[in-house]
Amino acid sequence: MISNRQKVLIVDDVTKNIQVVANFLQQAGYEINFAVSGDSALNHIQQEKFDLILLDIMMPEMDGFEVCQKLKDNDETKDIPVIFLTAKTDIESIKKAFNAGGVDYITKPFNKAELLARVKTHLELQQQKKDLRELNATKEKFFSIIAHDLKSPLNQLLGLSDILIKEIEKGNIEEIKSLAIFINDSAKSGRTLLENLLDWSRSQTGVINYQPEIIDLKSLTNEILELLEKNANQKNVTLDNIINDEIFAYVDSNMIKTILRNLISNGIKFTPKGGKIRVNAIKYENEVVCSVSDNGIGIENDDIKKLFRIDINPNTVGNSTEKGTGLGLILCEEFVEINQGKIWVESKLKAGSTFYFSLPVK
Repeated sequence: MISNRQKVLIVDDVTKNIQVVANFLQQAGYEINFAVSGDSALNHIQQEKFDLILLDIMMPEMDGFEVCQKLKDNDETKDIPVIFLTAKTDIESIKKAFNAGGVDYITKPFNKAELLARVKTHLELQQQKKDLRELNATKEKFFSIIAHDLKSPLNQLLGLSDILIKEIEKGNIEEIKSLAIFINDSAKSGRTLLENLLDWSRSQTGVINYQPEIIDLKSLTNEILELLEKNANQKNVTLDNIINDEIFAYVDSNMIKTILRNLISNGIKFTPKGGKIRVNAIKYENEVVCSVSDNGIGIENDDIKKLFRIDINPNTVGNSTEKGTGLGLILCEEFVEINQGKIWVESKLKAGSTFYFSLPVK
């Protein structure tokens, strides 16, 4: 079972000190882990994520200053706040603690009220910093899409319509028909992006309308496949709905349609001509796990970790030089979570990808 409690790592070579601090923090509702040396602490931090570290200064082999410096030199751990635990209150030691990257210090013997107050303060500050980073990333993503991605289909419409006017004057029916198809595709691309942008904007401002009901996943999937059938046919990509009859979920149908539309559209984009996309759903005791699989270009392992991050712009290019904003997947994750589910992906280069998401059955 995954805990949502904030996690604190206590590092001290004296077991009694760890017991005292751990007792204070556990009573306050924090999740605790501990290490009795600098090396052990660094190993813990490589394997687990912590919200805060309480670090003793005077330890054998590797003291707290060195441990803190190693954490601050690592991009993955540099933002974890470190509070030093120390019996040393001289100015030089305190100055050295802050220079090493510590945010605060607590003197021994420990005062419970002081320790809990400092821990709470720095955890709140850390959460505020995280929220601010996400807010800035969201704002930058929003302006990037408006400035670049939304402008692209509009420019295509303008350019193609100019050419279309000239071809009408020449009376070239085949060329007119071809241009009309391009214009239609460009308009659909712009509309899809705009729909995602509006949905995402509503989700960020908390005005999204969540109305769960019992839905038939096979019927709903068929509806989305019919909507995307023309796009798939243009690339000769086969769309298969292999969901069994009477697979139901208790969800908001509009959100699930948005999730399926984005995942299947991505599958079409990154699947070569003649490829196949399969949509399935398997019922378990308390949930349904849906999947959208393709036999496309696949995703690098390092890139999988970046797929649902708002602060990273995707640079993957599809088989017809299509580029994605990444907004669709971010929206999928938010809508899955609103519907009490989780989303994840498995992929193999040149073999394809499968996106999974779970949904409640009641």
